[in-house]
Amino acid sequence: MSTLSPPQNPEANPKVKSVFDDIRATRGNNFINNLWHYLAFDPTLLESTWHDVKTVMAKPSHLDPMTKELIYAAVSIANSCEYCIHSHTAAARSKGMTDKQYAEFLSIVSLAGKTNHLLNSIKVPIDKEFDHEC
Repeated sequence: MSTLSPPQNPEANPKVKSVFDDIRATRGNNFINNLWHYLAFDPTLLESTWHDVKTVMAKPSHLDPMTKELIYAAVSIANSCEYCIHSHTAAARSKGMTDKQYAEFLSIVSLAGKTNHLLNSIKVPIDKEFDHEC
């Protein structure tokens, strides 16, 4: 259950409408997902969050779009964000992720979780070779 209600007519606010229009243009469709509807309760927060998401996720970079979505999904799994797990898994699928790639992704995420827990509990010292300043 949400901690707040989304605004009834968010696009009545010009700042919200501008952000929603930019989301539509950037994504090339008319779908505005719940995250943005709920953030519209605070147009400034909506605008700044969309700016950050657009800058990192939608702009061409050294990482391909599917890899970005998989990284986002992995962090969302680690942070237990059910909404983002679903959203970014769907986005990775829309960018070409196959079921075999998803299975491999999940095996890597689960392995990283296991070894992270082991290393955090044992407090293994970091190898000198892993320190880029050596």
